[in-house]
Amino acid sequence: DEFAATWDEKHPGISQSWRNNWSRLSVFFDYPPEIRKVIYTTNAIESLNASLRKVTKTRRSFPNDEAVLKLLYLALHQIAKKWTMPLRDWKPAMNQFIIMYGDRVSL
Repeated sequence: DEFAATWDEKHPGISQSWRNNWSRLSVFFDYPPEIRKVIYTTNAIESLNASLRKVTKTRRSFPNDEAVLKLLYLALHQIAKKWTMPLRDWKPAMNQFIIMYGDRVSL
């Protein structure tokens, strides 16, 4: 309600969307802050999407779906070579993953 009071005038759809999807969104808050900090950022995802768009935007059409999949597969291999930076704040998040899911986490 506080969020809606502050932002609904400028962005009315956000609080409505939150209310409609709260059962799915609230799961995010079940994780400790260290894990939430790592999973809520979209910078890596946006970077990947931009790289894939860059590869596909110059082609107007593809002969079939398999051609698109091959192009994206090869592009992902090239894009992955640039991924040299570790995730920010990964160590505290990994410690929390080990505490929560130790039997499923391998180092």
